[in-house]
Amino acid sequence: MKSNPASNHVYFNDGFKCSTISINANLAEVNDSTTNSVGSQGSKEFILTEDGKKVKPSMSTGECTRNWLKDCSRRTFNRKTLQKRLPIVQWLPRYNSEDAVGDLVAGITVGLTVIPQALAYAGIAGLPVAYGLYASFLGCFVYIFLGSCKDVPMGPSAIVALLTYQAAQGSWQKSVLLCLLCGIVELLMGLFGLGFLIDFVSGPVSSGFTSAVSLIILTSQIQSVLGITAKGNTFVEIWTQVFQNIKHTQAGDTVLGLTCIVVLLLMRSLSSLRIGPTEEAEWSPFQRVVNKILWIVGTARNAILVVVCCVMSYLLHSEEHGTPFRVVGDIPPGLPSLQLPPTSLTANETSNGVAQGFVEMVHSMGSGLIVVPLISLMENIAICKAFANGKPVDASQELIAIGTANIFNSFVQGFPGTGALSRGAVNNASGVRTPLSNIYSGALVMIALLFLTPYFYFIPRPTLAAIIISAVVFMVEVRVVKPMWRSKKSDLVPGVGTFVACLVLPLEWGILIGVALNVIFILYHAARPKLTTELLITSHMGIEYMMITPDRCLIFPSVDYVRNLVNKQSMRQNVPVVIDASHVYGADFTTATVIDSLISDFNQRGQLLFFYNLKPSICAIFEQVSAAQFVVYYQEEQLDELLKERQYGQKRLETA
Repeated sequence: MKSNPASNHVYFNDGFKCSTISINANLAEVNDSTTNSVGSQGSKEFILTEDGKKVKPSMSTGECTRNWLKDCSRRTFNRKTLQKRLPIVQWLPRYNSEDAVGDLVAGITVGLTVIPQALAYAGIAGLPVAYGLYASFLGCFVYIFLGSCKDVPMGPSAIVALLTYQAAQGSWQKSVLLCLLCGIVELLMGLFGLGFLIDFVSGPVSSGFTSAVSLIILTSQIQSVLGITAKGNTFVEIWTQVFQNIKHTQAGDTVLGLTCIVVLLLMRSLSSLRIGPTEEAEWSPFQRVVNKILWIVGTARNAILVVVCCVMSYLLHSEEHGTPFRVVGDIPPGLPSLQLPPTSLTANETSNGVAQGFVEMVHSMGSGLIVVPLISLMENIAICKAFANGKPVDASQELIAIGTANIFNSFVQGFPGTGALSRGAVNNASGVRTPLSNIYSGALVMIALLFLTPYFYFIPRPTLAAIIISAVVFMVEVRVVKPMWRSKKSDLVPGVGTFVACLVLPLEWGILIGVALNVIFILYHAARPKLTTELLITSHMGIEYMMITPDRCLIFPSVDYVRNLVNKQSMRQNVPVVIDASHVYGADFTTATVIDSLISDFNQRGQLLFFYNLKPSICAIFEQVSAAQFVVYYQEEQLDELLKERQYGQKRLETA
């Protein structure tokens, strides 16, 4: 028994009965009688015809265009959108002295961290160390206005630096152009609301990718620790070069590099070391001072080690023999000049001696133009979620922020950057209050470029390599394997697949394989819904029937599978079958044709088939194919009436 909801445009559902919300609607007059009932009315943007169909009122093309422009203007130019797209207007009016102190401390702490990291990450990108500093100050200032997360410190990161190397192959001109193009891609993705794309990279894929990249970065720094040359794009290629050139190992570089790694790991533990009682409120003034000093030493360990090794290198330097290990060398003093990113390369600036124009440069970057923005967003969102404290994260706004920052960075010869999780943790632990802390980090980098570059000459390269190794070794996410194994073993497949693919193939192929494996799993689950089967008895007549409940929508990959299972279960018990469609929220034409075949299967066996609680939108799709035999009911009591109309009880007695 199927009521005609089209006549009054109301859909009755037993779910309304148990709801705490009162839904009352004055229904239209039917057969000259006015009744009040419970239901949900249709949209007022349509005109209902006598047969219940919805028809849009006629409107000229000009009127449609004007209405659309008015609607876009209303949604774009308002206070809510301004606060969403320019987050600084939300927190700046409430800024106070406590916020200023917190941001000052956090900004200086992060600045002391970002300077040695920037020098080191430039090496990962295959660029002179100065370009790491160029990428570390202007983007910070831009993020203050557009960034929505207080904990994000804009600048270079290890993963993005490695992707930059693979896309630009160590050319600073291509790296700067890549920064501009990636910024444009990120900005457009943010404006078009494409931040949701990051949702297609699952936790296992992200863990596998991050772990593989960490090992590749660690491997790429082995050459600096050993004092040899080992070039390559993949994990296997780099290690092959390392074993081929290991006979050229420099003792000075190796001893210094290994010593720095051990010292950094020991200093890292100081940031979490505490003396005195467990509760901070119970500390004495002396304990409070000592614990603060331990935390500062542990947090600023990179800067401290660089200064110590730089002084040691200067003292050991001699005009005849130089230093016992390789050093950074000359760095151009002063701020970079403001200029357009390079759009062409001369024959002397390319590795093969052939000049390249803009198109050739872009073509040589390949998929890096898409992979770098997506991975940048993934790193940035990881920081936002880690310290969001339950607040929602706007991925599209973060794309706008890092995209605009990268566009500005490209005009000061910076390579692509994003938020780095290690610096984000330092930022949060330092008590950051707003994104304004970036102004102090950027200012420290500018001071370093203006006044300290002559002293950077003596920074040992093994020290920078040790900084990178001691940071990325903790990015290998081994700890997620055990809980993943316990909760759902199949999630290890895309995770391990991504990890192995990223090690043996270029990174963009590795993450693409991981996403593809995820999609295959999603499609498999969509094509194989679970069906719950129950034998029940009607409330009044006491007739036994079978209730079959699919747990998701019925679409073309799954509907044949469902048809076979329903037929298989129904043939075991010669009783009426009811398909509970409460969880079916979508269907298509293929589903309708297969449902028609299922109804025919039941008719041939002389077995009754009903549908319970089917959504009106899906009901309309099914009716177009099998309207004559299609039976739907929405209240449990109606099943007795349907069986009585078909004289099921009497036929059963006659058969018996």
